[in-house]
Order: sequence, then structure tokens, then C-alpha cells
Amino acid sequence: MAEPSLKNKRALVTGAGRGIGRACALALAQEGADVAVAARSEPDLRSLAEEIEKLGRRSVICPCDVTDSSQVARLGRITIEAFGSLDILVNSAGSAAAHSFQDHPDEIWHQMIAVNMTGTYYVTKSVVGSMIRQRSGRIINIASTASRIGARYIVAYTAAKHGVLGFTRALAIELVGDGITVNAVCPGFADTSLTQVSIDRIVQATGRSRMAARKALEQKNPQNRLVAPEEVASAVVFLARDSSGGINGQAINIDGGEVQA
Repeated sequence: MAEPSLKNKRALVTGAGRGIGRACALALAQEGADVAVAARSEPDLRSLAEEIEKLGRRSVICPCDVTDSSQVARLGRITIEAFGSLDILVNSAGSAAAHSFQDHPDEIWHQMIAVNMTGTYYVTKSVVGSMIRQRSGRIINIASTASRIGARYIVAYTAAKHGVLGFTRALAIELVGDGITVNAVCPGFADTSLTQVSIDRIVQATGRSRMAARKALEQKNPQNRLVAPEEVASAVVFLARDSSGGINGQAINIDGGEVQA
């Protein structure tokens, strides 16, 4: 039997309490990595850590709001102190909101930028020194198809996710000489609680049934379905492997062919 592809690697996953982040943390552990997990909900983290430890891997939990630079600095310290160094960072913490632009609330704009873009910046900055010192690492940012194309009513979210992709590409070039790769995974609508919030908004705005609202989102995917979190996690594991060292500054779409660029 082949050894797990990430045996003895050390990873940090943000937004790990649920959805894509949780799936990524479990997939990395299943491939042999020890995994530090961060999210705002401590009970979710404790449950996840128990599952990781049942797989025979170490886990460290750190409740953290990625928009708070002091909390993120603590997250970086706790992770490095626990593991000694870090091989894999998955920036999965994120939030989504929709609103027409004409009367767009400023607070939605600031929230989308803070959680999706600035949070990615803070977390990466808190641990990248460890990767530079060991001259190796994998940084994987969970972006969105909204980082590739525009759409109505999500101007703030789209701008933030475009920022995540720009951050990914610029950092990939800056860190390539340090043996670090930086890539993004861009899911379409996924079967997560975040998408359930989108369904709720459609119901509220249009009066459609929840089933009809869900179907409208499924039809954005040429396969007529929502993306499973585990499919995103599979791409993350692929990018985290040593054998993926030649992939750098790329954005991998997980969307059934919705965006072909």
C-alpha cells in the first residue's frame, strides 16, 4: 500500500468549522498531514479536531476571526509553536453577501473586503516566514468563480474574490525563489451553508420556493448540480503534494465547466 501523499506534512486551514474548509482539513489529514484548524466557532473546531485525531493525525484548534490582525497573529504563533513549522496553508475563511449597487450599503463592501481579501492577507503574512525559512511550502487560496467573472448583485464579493486571485498571482511570483507555490481553487456554487444563505436571499427577493431557488443555482453549473465540498478538497490535496511543485500562480475552476478561462 502506498504511503499517504502528505505524510508528516503540517497544515493550517482557516474557515475550517464547516463547508469547504472542513472538507479540506479532513482530506489533508486523510492524506497524512497534521492539521491546525481555525474558525470563529470553537465547538465546530473541537468536533473537527476529534475527527482528525481519529485518523491518527495531530490537530490544533484556534478560534479566530480572520479580520482581526491581532487574533491572526496569535493564530500564526500557536500553529508554528505546535508544529515547529508549516508546509501547507489553506485560506478558506470567507463570506458572501448580495445587494443591488445603486443603494449598496457600505458595510457590505467593507465586510466582503475584510473577510475574503484582507483575511487572506493577514493569515498568509502570519505564517509565510516559516515557509521562507524552510524554503518550501504550499499556499492554497479558496477563491470562487466570482474571481474570474462578474455577476449581478455581488459587486463587493466579486471585487474581493478578484482581489484574492490577484494576491495569489503576485505572491506566486514573489515567493517562487523560496520554494513556495501559491495557487487558487475557484469553486462555483457549492453545497454548503454559505450557499444556503444565497438560497434564502433568492427566496426573500423573488418569492420562489427553496427548491426553485436551489435549482436556479444548480443550473449555473453545466452539470446541473452544486459542487460538493469534497471535490474542492480533492483539488487542494492535489496542489499540496510535492509532485505538484510545477503548478504556481494558477486558478483551478471547480464548476462543471461554467467558466472556461
